[in-house]
Amino acid sequence: MASLRRIIADLEAAGDLRRIDHEFDPRLEIAHIQRRAFAAKAPALLFTRVKGCAFPMLANLYGTRERLRFIFRRGLPRTRALLQGKTDPLSLLRKPGAAASALRGACSMPPKKCASAPVLECEAAIADLPKLVSWPADGGPFITLPLVLSEDPDKPGALNLGMYRVQLGGNDYAPDEVGMHYQLMRGIGVHHARALARGGELPVRIHVGGPPALTVAAVMPLPEGLNELLFAGLLGGERIRVFHEKCSAPPIIADADFCISGRIVRGPKPEGPFGDHLGYYSLRHDFPVMKVDSVRHRKDAVWPFTSVGRPPQEDTVFGDFIHELTGPLVPAVFNGVKEVHAVDCAGVHPLLLAIGSERYTAWEAARKPRELITQAMHLLGTTQTALAKFLLMVAAEDAPGLSCRDIPAFLRHLLEITDFSRDLHFLTRATCDTLDYSGNALHEGSKLIWAAAGEKKRSLASEISGLADLPPGFGNPRLAAPGIFVIEGPAHKMPRGEQDEAMNELCARLGRLPGLPLLAVVDDAAFCAQNLENFLWTTFTRADPAQDSYGANAAIQAKHWACSPPFALDARAKAWQPDPLTDDPAIVRKIENLAGRGGPLEGLIG
Repeated sequence: MASLRRIIADLEAAGDLRRIDHEFDPRLEIAHIQRRAFAAKAPALLFTRVKGCAFPMLANLYGTRERLRFIFRRGLPRTRALLQGKTDPLSLLRKPGAAASALRGACSMPPKKCASAPVLECEAAIADLPKLVSWPADGGPFITLPLVLSEDPDKPGALNLGMYRVQLGGNDYAPDEVGMHYQLMRGIGVHHARALARGGELPVRIHVGGPPALTVAAVMPLPEGLNELLFAGLLGGERIRVFHEKCSAPPIIADADFCISGRIVRGPKPEGPFGDHLGYYSLRHDFPVMKVDSVRHRKDAVWPFTSVGRPPQEDTVFGDFIHELTGPLVPAVFNGVKEVHAVDCAGVHPLLLAIGSERYTAWEAARKPRELITQAMHLLGTTQTALAKFLLMVAAEDAPGLSCRDIPAFLRHLLEITDFSRDLHFLTRATCDTLDYSGNALHEGSKLIWAAAGEKKRSLASEISGLADLPPGFGNPRLAAPGIFVIEGPAHKMPRGEQDEAMNELCARLGRLPGLPLLAVVDDAAFCAQNLENFLWTTFTRADPAQDSYGANAAIQAKHWACSPPFALDARAKAWQPDPLTDDPAIVRKIENLAGRGGPLEGLIG
């Protein structure tokens, strides 16, 4: 079985893992090292001396695509063959080798019941576990790579394996309680709702470590009801071993390193704050609580972890790897859609790019977005793409060869063909990503479908010229990309949900500025325009479509909002939005000193 210990040995033998025998603190130090090691494309790091804890901690295990391919070298060809067979079954007939590989992969999928489990060898308490704190304002220690297993109370045997944030201490938690922060559209939510409807508690197992394929399976956008353990067996190339205790709880993953067993009980408690993957803190909110019944672990247990923050981080590699696996399935799941790309540098869910088809009215002389609207609604109603806030979509027929992975080319094409009186469609007070604070309230915000098709309507400017006098407080215009410019604005002071009249005045003065159809108003124009990544992160994490969209000659006709260029997004920081993540300067100085010549981190951090 591909246990974590075996993977560690394989990586060490391949020269892709380093042991760190110097003592480091799990509060801020180890997470900071992990982020720096990821940025430097360093090997996986095994911290053998963790302050205040007997367990070694493993960092950067999934830090590069090459490492992921090495870890899954056995199951990856079979996974690709099986997924390709789903999209093109005839390919298995044309390539008998692929068919055989797919069959072997299918045989590794069903979980395997076993009579004993290494994870049950030892007992511990929550207080004995590594107390990882990633950012200075975090509300306590967290498990950052948890494998949470639950069972549908109405359908025995129907399991869900998910990665939901688990807070191990702090706030109002008792010593035998942990916080269970699961976001919208997660499988455990369905199980919890059914348990509450029955008037009872939901048994849950939180696993840490074990076969790495479980970690990928836990974050895969699989259809509801499809057991993630099946996919983990496929990707890992070996059946996942499970052990059933004589109780109503879900099974135990036998080869995990840790297993925390308990029940999600009635009554939430405050969870957070936590430095999250959008690059800001997610704030303190009420979330479910799990009452812990037992903590068990292997004799040789290792605690794998990651740290999230402004992208790119280690979870970026997960996203790319998942896209590599699932990209061919997109046309099968979304009819007519050729490609999708959740933009990592914009925080993933805030910005989704898509290329679709425009086939409804092929006889029309001028192509308009018709089928694209249908496809966009499908994307916003199915799987993880439903959490997108800004959905930007074009037609493959207008730009053969265009890929939405080529973000500059995609944006250029979109801005060249958009009709701003027609192509912007808003959904107000919609369900949004829990971690996105740009909207009206927690879980609530708006969405924009920006779908354009047809002929080129404008050329994009590569410099800023012809600016009229700007309103008081606005200035320092900068070009972020062809056709895209940014302007600094005064500090945002409007109440939540209200628009700023000064933004309307700004757009009126800039009406029909040649070749500059997209404007972002920001707090720091130099930072935002420094590179495309800064522009995408600043603009799409801080703007809510309904609250923060403006345009020249803006008007509403038959409840459709329209404008003429420039279309402007207010991407200034708002009073209700959390702070961006920043490191503790003292921790930074200490780690950098230890990375010097002869230090324990020499050559390992960027």
